[in-house]
Amino acid sequence: MNGSELLTALFYFCTLNNRTMTLIKSISGIRGTIGGPAGDGLTPLDVVKFTSAYAEFLKKRAGKTDLTVVVGRDARISGEMVSSLVIGTLTGCGIDVIDLGLSTTPTVEVAVPVEKADGGIILTASHNPKQWNALKLLNEKGEFISGDEGAELLRIAEDEAFDFADVDSLGSIRKVDDWIDRHVKMVLDLPLVDVDAIKAANFHVAIDCVNSTGGIALPKLLTALGVEKVTELYCDPTGHFPHNPEPLPEHLTALSSEIVKSGADVGFVVDPDVDRLAMVCEDGKMFGEEYTLVAVADYVLSQNPGDTVSNLSSTRALRDVTEKAGGTYRASAVGEVNVVNLMKESNAVIGGEGNGGIIYPDLHYGRDALVGIALFLTHLAKTGLKTSELRASYPDYHISKNKIELTPTTDVDGILSAMEKKYSSQPANTVDGVKIEFDKEWVHLRKSNTEPIIRIYSESKNEATANELAYKIMDDIKELM
Repeated sequence: MNGSELLTALFYFCTLNNRTMTLIKSISGIRGTIGGPAGDGLTPLDVVKFTSAYAEFLKKRAGKTDLTVVVGRDARISGEMVSSLVIGTLTGCGIDVIDLGLSTTPTVEVAVPVEKADGGIILTASHNPKQWNALKLLNEKGEFISGDEGAELLRIAEDEAFDFADVDSLGSIRKVDDWIDRHVKMVLDLPLVDVDAIKAANFHVAIDCVNSTGGIALPKLLTALGVEKVTELYCDPTGHFPHNPEPLPEHLTALSSEIVKSGADVGFVVDPDVDRLAMVCEDGKMFGEEYTLVAVADYVLSQNPGDTVSNLSSTRALRDVTEKAGGTYRASAVGEVNVVNLMKESNAVIGGEGNGGIIYPDLHYGRDALVGIALFLTHLAKTGLKTSELRASYPDYHISKNKIELTPTTDVDGILSAMEKKYSSQPANTVDGVKIEFDKEWVHLRKSNTEPIIRIYSESKNEATANELAYKIMDDIKELM
């Protein structure tokens, strides 16, 4: 199953009280807005149905009935309600539950194999606003289930092909509240994390945790790393996000101002489930979410030369630093599962996504902002540079993101094929749509799995030339349409 199929989702929309309700039943998880009629939003009935399907899927996969599942959640307002439903349903299916309570996505991922569990469920809608929640589903390795497995789970849910346990076979619940501390210790135990160097640098760090579980995890991590001066913004895990929780520049103005005001050396911001990391320089300017992976990979490659992986829509700068270190860069289809699969195939020493997702296999195969922070601070300490100076040391590229609306009769595959043929003299990658390279510029065309559009990402040395490249390609597509 390819990357597009992996992310293919079924959308159901209705309007209730002038509000669009959405339930996305994807093979990688179940995501939706809270409330509304069953099947239109993420209602209690939908939570029970898909949790039951996951339980049945695990039983078939493991070939046994005595199973254990780790459950953790971010701090969003609906989290406690959804968690109660998920845990109650799992025990009703005869599955034992290890309840981590307020946690992070990477914490649940590292806990699953250590606890010798058969799977895990993370209750988080990642960067989506507060009205959203989701069930993200893991296998026994603490990694997201594959495309084929996700498709099987959806079939089970659609057919309601699951049974519940009798009263003598109900599952048990064990609450464990120290897994964030254990996760932090695992990060500190990594050979490339140099606590002494970080302590000696005497950093002043500012953080924005959008009032979710990063507000628990980041202070613990920074204290353990020896960072004595921390300026905290929005670290109360209430789920009341103070701004749009996606860590994009336009949402980080408060952190930027606070860094300049307080004289902090660097700012870190995470999304609600702490798997994405963005950084702000000491002058209040953005480090650039695309460059989180670039900087961390630069450090890792300096200590452990090897290969790297990111998805097709991520910056070329990772390829540049990889080849400079003597390694080989490879690009996967969009989607964390696809990045992980290619990392395993190529034995990559580090990989991730341009949205600030660091995947460091020496700890686990999942995006992890905590390991990203520890490795970045080590890198910053060892270079002796200011954060802005470190950013300026990397090749400077700009990504332009555009889209073209489609009609119901548009032959998207035909358009992508025609574009590949039109630019057949240029290097192209068709693993996920079409990515065409023009020396150190590129454009990536792929059909959206969430909207009737073609996404057009282009990268060049500055915003103007990136936009110019995108508009040229968009004109070509419009002619074909």
